[in-house]
Amino acid sequence: MQLRYQFRVYPTPGQQIELARAFGCARVVFNDGLRLRRQAREAGERYISDGELSRRLITEAKLTPEREWLGEVSAVVLQQALADLNTAYRNFFNSITGKRKGRKVAPPRFRSRKDNRQAIRFTKNSRFKILDTGRLRLPKIGDLAVRWSRTLPSEPSSVAIIRDAAGRYFASFVVQTTDEALPPAESEVGIDLGLTHFAVLSDGTKVAAPKFLRRAARKLKRLQQDLSRKTKGSNRRKKAVVKVARAHARVADTRRDWQHKLSTAIIRDNQAVYVEDLCVVALGRTRLAKSVHDAGWASFTAMLEYKATRYGRTFARVDRFFPSTRMCSQCGRINEKMALNVRAWHCPCGAVHDRDVNAAKNVLAAGQADNSNDRGAQIRPGLVPAPRSEAVTHPDAARSTRSVEGISVL
Repeated sequence: MQLRYQFRVYPTPGQQIELARAFGCARVVFNDGLRLRRQAREAGERYISDGELSRRLITEAKLTPEREWLGEVSAVVLQQALADLNTAYRNFFNSITGKRKGRKVAPPRFRSRKDNRQAIRFTKNSRFKILDTGRLRLPKIGDLAVRWSRTLPSEPSSVAIIRDAAGRYFASFVVQTTDEALPPAESEVGIDLGLTHFAVLSDGTKVAAPKFLRRAARKLKRLQQDLSRKTKGSNRRKKAVVKVARAHARVADTRRDWQHKLSTAIIRDNQAVYVEDLCVVALGRTRLAKSVHDAGWASFTAMLEYKATRYGRTFARVDRFFPSTRMCSQCGRINEKMALNVRAWHCPCGAVHDRDVNAAKNVLAAGQADNSNDRGAQIRPGLVPAPRSEAVTHPDAARSTRSVEGISVL
């Protein structure tokens, strides 16, 4: 199994200049490749091989006065930028042909120097190295100071350097490890996700919604007002932009840390976990959009899914059209639709149900029914694709299936 470990790095002012140059060169090569592919398609040329693309945009481009500065950065960074372009096109074509499941993927777009996130990737071919002093040595950049929170389980196969909107730098390592199966647990749980309570478990446990964005709304409003008063293009406006980005990053980091802790506890205590397959995209277009995005259901269920695979647990999603709320968990009767303000209801069979607890019990029953064979034995689901939290993609992401855990260290 491949995991991703992310650590905070602190480049010096000179190293920040070198990183900015590498970000810019990778961005230019990506845009040149995208432009060349579009021109080839308009001219009727069906396909340009990866080797031909690399020869034109890197090898030959370095010999021209317009692109001779590409030689100032590592060639691996430029090659990985083209690999990202090829992966983006592959995902786009697989999406429109039906080979890729989920939402439709848009074609790749040109990258801008004003994008909030900038990233480059180094592979083993670039000879990056972790020194005995704990620093990360990168070609043509130097030795970066890293804040290590834990040791890497094995030698990394690649490292991505990321600069986020708040001006922070991170090093994201990809390492190969073995599965860490937990001792078997007797309990299984169904989870009903909501807004009043973030999660309600089938055993009656209710997890309150932290509402990280709502709690930081007053500070974010003040910072956004200060930003709106600054003159466009001024240095003070640039500083105000960074302050707003840091406030949002703090909210995102706090939410991610809380979700990691909760998902790990649920996976550790239960042998099987079942959740409802919510359509977060559609819910994000309603009047509850702000609360839905603040809850972060999609990221939480993704954590449950890959942690279940990593630790030898069972994870499954129940169909979103399953009437978990209206169905009586005791007699199976499906009642009429209920308004959101109805938190408890009575079934004609005499049972009194808490709306959310009843839904969680039905999700558990439906999940157990869908994940058992004719003999009642549990069927372990297959591997799941790794969640991607970077602005770049791994070149073999479309050809392999793996689980990844992002660990952010502030």
